[in-house]
Amino acid sequence: MMFKTKHKFLKAFALGVGITALLANAGLVEAQSPEGDIPFGVYDPDGDFSADGDVTIEHLFLPWEDVYLASLNDADAYALERNRALLVTVEPWTWSRSERNTARYLKNGIFSGAYDPNMQAICQILGKLESPVTLRFMHEMDDLTGQFIWSGWDPEEYIKAYRRMVDVCKADAPNINLMWSPLGNENMSEYYPGDDYADLVGLTVFGLQAWDQAKFNKDRSFDDIFAPRYERAAAFGKPVVVAELGYVGKAPYVGDWAGTVRLKKEEYPSLVGVVYFNFPEVYPWPEGFGTPDWRVKNQILD
Repeated sequence: MMFKTKHKFLKAFALGVGITALLANAGLVEAQSPEGDIPFGVYDPDGDFSADGDVTIEHLFLPWEDVYLASLNDADAYALERNRALLVTVEPWTWSRSERNTARYLKNGIFSGAYDPNMQAICQILGKLESPVTLRFMHEMDDLTGQFIWSGWDPEEYIKAYRRMVDVCKADAPNINLMWSPLGNENMSEYYPGDDYADLVGLTVFGLQAWDQAKFNKDRSFDDIFAPRYERAAAFGKPVVVAELGYVGKAPYVGDWAGTVRLKKEEYPSLVGVVYFNFPEVYPWPEGFGTPDWRVKNQILD
C-alpha cells in the first residue's frame, strides 16, 4: 500500500512551468499551509511553499509529449530535501495547443501501441526515483466540458485505455501507486477501472465566489461542493484525496474555506489529503468567468 511518509500519504511535485525557475525562486515568497490535521500538499511551480515544513504532498503535472524528462530527477531531489514524495499527473497530450491531437487520434494511438514509448520513457524514470511516487493519469475523465481530449469517452473505452497505459507504466515502475482521479460528477462511477488500478481516489474541488453568486445566488462552502463528491468516491473503499483544490473570493469567503479544508471530520473518514493548486487557472471558466488566480498570495479579492 502507499502509506510511506510520516503523514501516511504520498506527496507530489509541481513541474508545469519548469523546475529550474522553481529552484531559483524557492523561498523568495513564503506561503503558509491552512491549519488542520489532514495532510496538505501543493502544486507550486513558483516555490511559494518551498520553506513550509507542513507540506507533505507536492504535485507535478507533465504531458507525455514535448517534456524534458530529466527534470523529474531534479523534482525528486527537491522532494527528498523537504521530506516529500511525488504525485505525478501525466496528461496524455502535448501542452502546445497548436499541435494538440484529437480524442480520436489519442484513442488510436493508445490502442495501437503508438504511445507506449511515451509512457515507458516517463515510467522508466519514475521507477528509479528515490521518493515514493503516485501516478495520476487521464484525470477528470467524467468532465463533459471538453477541456480534455480524454474526457467524456465511452466508459468502457476509457477503462480499456486507462488500464492499458497503466500496465505499460507498471512494467517499468512496479512500486508506484495509482490515483484514479475523476472530477467527482454523478457519472464518475461509470469510469472506475477496478480495484487493481486504483490505490487512491482523487477529486477536484474549486471554490470561485463570483461563480457561486452568479449560479447559486449564495456562497458555497468547501463542504457544499466536496460532500457529494466524497460520498461517490468513498463508495469504492479507497483512501480519498482532494487532488486539486483552490478558492478565490473576498476575505470571509477565503477564510471560511481555509479554515475548513484540512479539518478532520467524522463525515469524511477516508479523506487522507488535500492538494492545493497554487497557480492561475490554465483553462478559462465558461460564460466569461475567465482564469481565476488560485495562488494564495492573490486569492483574496477586494
